[in-house]
Amino acid sequence: MSLGCPKALVDSERILTRLRAEGYEVAPSYRAADLVVVNTCGFIDAAVDESLDAIGEALAENGKVIVTGCLGAQPQKILDRHPQVLRITGPQRYEEVVASVHEFLPPKHEPFLDLIPAQGVKLTPRHYAYLKISEGCNHHCSFCIIPSMRGPLVSRPIGDVLREAEQLVRAGVKEILVISQDTSAYGVDLKYAAQPWRGTERHARFYDLAAALGELKAWIRLHYVYPYPHVDRAVELMADGRVLPYLDIPFQHASARILKLMKRPAAAEDTLKRIAAWRRIVPDITIRSTFIVGFPGETERDFEELLDWLRVAQLDRVGCFEYSPVEGAAANALRQTAVPDEVKAERRARFMVLAAEISAQRLQSKIGRTMQVLVDRVEGDLGIARSASDAPEIDGSVRIAGAKRLKVGDFAEVLITAASAYDLEARLHS
Repeated sequence: MSLGCPKALVDSERILTRLRAEGYEVAPSYRAADLVVVNTCGFIDAAVDESLDAIGEALAENGKVIVTGCLGAQPQKILDRHPQVLRITGPQRYEEVVASVHEFLPPKHEPFLDLIPAQGVKLTPRHYAYLKISEGCNHHCSFCIIPSMRGPLVSRPIGDVLREAEQLVRAGVKEILVISQDTSAYGVDLKYAAQPWRGTERHARFYDLAAALGELKAWIRLHYVYPYPHVDRAVELMADGRVLPYLDIPFQHASARILKLMKRPAAAEDTLKRIAAWRRIVPDITIRSTFIVGFPGETERDFEELLDWLRVAQLDRVGCFEYSPVEGAAANALRQTAVPDEVKAERRARFMVLAAEISAQRLQSKIGRTMQVLVDRVEGDLGIARSASDAPEIDGSVRIAGAKRLKVGDFAEVLITAASAYDLEARLHS
């Protein structure tokens, strides 16, 4: 069972790949399983509660449970509620998880490499996959405990990353979603060390990685991109069509005072200038972001500043979360007035109303245009697809009428016929 973000999903895939190579099989239900591995999330209180509930469900339905993932970095929290779990390991402890499975469910025979495909076991549909390029983070945002759970930035060698991406494309993957805690910091810890790939030395640097991935002729989507100055060069790759014109940037807020309390070294005025510059280079660029409202000390003036910023920024896709205190986060020690829960909820609602209005206006402008989409599923005569502006699970979709002949994983050219707040309607373009 895999909970939390795409980065945790990749961890689950790595564990499953190793176990599958040793002859273990994935069971369709608790009752059919001999043992359950729960990969947890521990980022915010709601995620902790979900993880603890999932562990409890697995114990009730199966009884033999190994726990791993971010919440595993706080074992006592798990043991206080579920003392009967077999073993607890922290995030990225792949070998410990596999060793624990061996202990409580020994393999029946020696591993055979042909039991798994070259690209490993994937938990995503065949046509898209997540590519994790690093672990950990060097930032110390006051609301976050990721560095304490996953450690500092540790980038994968660029040769390893590119070979994995190449294997994914060979296996039929049409879209690669690049993920990490801080994608644009990739390679800093490696001092940008170079390795050969396709006969050329490639440096472990954000731009170089994006450029190399762009040679694979797949959709390349960049997530968790911190807006360092060198990100501007990656936008040029989007203008050339080498990577998707899509940036997922966690701005978090727009008030300079709140950003300082969050320990986010960014200025709202600078980000607005950057966004305008990116749109001059790539008019169709999609910018996605997430925000936190109700951070300790946030006043109505701070929140209005955020709304004003969003009106100017005109972001295409946004998510908004009410601040939730996380055990071990530096924000807990801030001498700031806590924002009441009802005020947090009211501010989030206002934020999302504005975000929906902006999204609806921007999608309306796409009516009458043709675009390429990637088909995620087909339901009778209706195709559910995504455009370059839509990441799986978190963004909108394109609903295609008369799509019976399409198959999952197909690319299709469609004509946009209608739009709602977050989704598009289309028909096949002849």
